[in-house]
Amino acid sequence: MFKEFKEFIMTGNVIDLAVAVLLASAAGLVVSGFVNDIMMPIVGYFTGGVDFSDMQIVLSEAVMAADGTVEKPASAIRYGAWVNSIINLIIVGFVLFVIVKAYNKTKKPKEAAPEAPKGPSQEELLTQIRDLLKK
Repeated sequence: MFKEFKEFIMTGNVIDLAVAVLLASAAGLVVSGFVNDIMMPIVGYFTGGVDFSDMQIVLSEAVMAADGTVEKPASAIRYGAWVNSIINLIIVGFVLFVIVKAYNKTKKPKEAAPEAPKGPSQEELLTQIRDLLKK
């Protein structure tokens, strides 16, 4: 069983998939950092200093104990984090679009297969048969 597992893991497709997953997670961190640290401050500046990541609708306030610790955390709908996620999605989608478009430009267009030589038409064949029958 260990030998079969080793053969499965060492196939090219599994290794390629593992590399793709690792690169995707690293790219996700880069995109998240770009959105949170560069894009959202710019968007916040143009919207009057609004920080989207802090935007939320509080459903129930946090309950604090007498010693200052949180007894029950607040329950809130964090729609600002969702806005950040949407911006992440748009940026990732745009980058993937650009990459795929650039990749498609590098591929050579396939040449059209040469057409098979056309034979005689049906009328020409019937004419040839008629002429052979007359002989």
